Amino acid sequence: MLDKLALILVIIGALNWGGIGLFQFDTVAWLFGGQGAMLSRVIYTLVALAGVWCISMLFREDAVADRGR
Repeated sequence: MLDKLALILVIIGALNWGGIGLFQFDTVAWLFGGQGAMLSRVIYTLVALAGVWCISMLFREDAVADRGR
């Protein structure tokens, strides 16, 4: 469950960065009151923590395949 939540947050972050890169539009800042707004900073921090968590997924055995056995 934690892996799925982390992946969702990483996808949100990736889409936000895509919007910044392609359109110079920060969706998180727009939705939550600017980059400096507390809620925006919380979202950015959660996305960053999710990204760090997803790094651990690179070094794990294939747990999904093992569950089916």
